[in-house]
Amino acid sequence: MSKHIHSARLIWRDLQVGPKELHLDTLKCGQSFRWRYADDLWSCVLNGQLFTLKQTPSTVLYGTLPDQNDDEINMMKSTLKNYFQLDRGISLEQHYQRWSELDNNFKQKAPYFQGIRILRQDPWENLISFICSSNNNIARISKMVQNLCTHYGPLVITMDEIPYYDFPGVDQLAKPGVEDKLRQLGFGYRAKYIAQTAVKIQQKEKNWLMELRKKSYQEAKTELQTLNGVGPKVAECICLMSLDHPEAIPVDTHVWQIALRDYGFGKKGKTLTPKLYDQVGDHFRQLFGEYSGWAHSVLFTADLRSFKDRLSDIKKEEQVVEINHNDNKKRIKKRVKEEVVIKEEKVEEEKDDNNMKKRLREESLVVRRSTRLKKSLK
Repeated sequence: MSKHIHSARLIWRDLQVGPKELHLDTLKCGQSFRWRYADDLWSCVLNGQLFTLKQTPSTVLYGTLPDQNDDEINMMKSTLKNYFQLDRGISLEQHYQRWSELDNNFKQKAPYFQGIRILRQDPWENLISFICSSNNNIARISKMVQNLCTHYGPLVITMDEIPYYDFPGVDQLAKPGVEDKLRQLGFGYRAKYIAQTAVKIQQKEKNWLMELRKKSYQEAKTELQTLNGVGPKVAECICLMSLDHPEAIPVDTHVWQIALRDYGFGKKGKTLTPKLYDQVGDHFRQLFGEYSGWAHSVLFTADLRSFKDRLSDIKKEEQVVEINHNDNKKRIKKRVKEEVVIKEEKVEEEKDDNNMKKRLREESLVVRRSTRLKKSLK
C-alpha cells in the first residue's frame, strides 16, 4: 500500500541555485513529460522517490518529509543536482553571455528565458518518451507518458489525493499484449515501436543504453537509430538530454521554423530534407560552439506557444523601433521636400531676377536708341 502525504507537511530546503542558473521553466519546455504543476509546486517521481520543487525569486526549494533523516535528504539533493546538471561545473550565466555575444537573435530572447538547463535524464525513460513525441505536441506526449506510468509503472506515493507513479522498466513494456493495450490507449503507430524497442533492449546487454554515454556523439546517435521508432531527431534528443552529448541539435518543426525565419534557411528550401537537417544542426554547432545544444534549447523554448506572452515585450520594442524608424523616414522625407521647395523657390527667384535684369537691359537699350534718334532728327 502506497504512502499518503499532504504538501502542507513538506519542509522546504534550499537547493542553493539562482534563477540565472536554474529556472523551473526548464520542466515545461519539452524535455521531460512527467512533472505535474499545481499550486506553484512541481512534482515528479525520480528513482522511486517523489520530488516536489518550488521556484522563488532567488532560488529553488525542494520539499522533504518530517521523518526523513539527513542521509535521505542529502541523497535527494544529490539526485537533483545530477538531474539538473548542477554538479558538472557548467556556468549557465557565462554561457548565456557568450551566446549573446555570438548571436543577436539569442541576445534578444535570452533575458526572457533565463535558467533553461538541459536535464540529465534516465536514458530508458528519455527514449520511450521521445518515441511518443513523433508527430505530436507536448500536451499529448505528456498524456501518453502518464498513461504508460499509470498502467505499467509502480505506484510510489499519493500526495494531495494525486497518485504518483514511477516510469515503467524495460521488462514491463516488453511483455506480450503491450502493443494492443497501448493502441487502446490512443498511442497509434507508436504502440508498435514502444513494444518492439522494449523487446530489443531486453535482448541486449545489461545497461546497454547507459553505456552509450561512453560512446562518441556520432556512435551513440548511430546505435540509437537501430531501434524501432528512432530517427535522427529522436536520437538527437536522447543524446542531448540523457547521454551527455551537449552538441546534439534535435531539429523538429519548431527548430526548422526558427532556421527559416531567423537564420536564412528560407533561401535553401521550404521542406526539411535530410541534407537540410544536417545543415541546420551544423549551423547551430558552428554558431554557438561548446554546449550548442543548450543554446538551441533556449531558442526552442522561446518558440513554444506556452511562452508566447514572454515575447510580447520584444515585439512591442520592435514596433516602437519600427514606428521611430518610420517617423524618422517621414521627417527626412519632409525635410527633403522642404529643401527641394526652397531650392525651387531660389531657382524661380533667380529666374525672376534674370528676367528683370533682361527687361531692364532691353528698356535701357530702347531709351538709348530713342535718344540717338532724337539727336539725329535735330
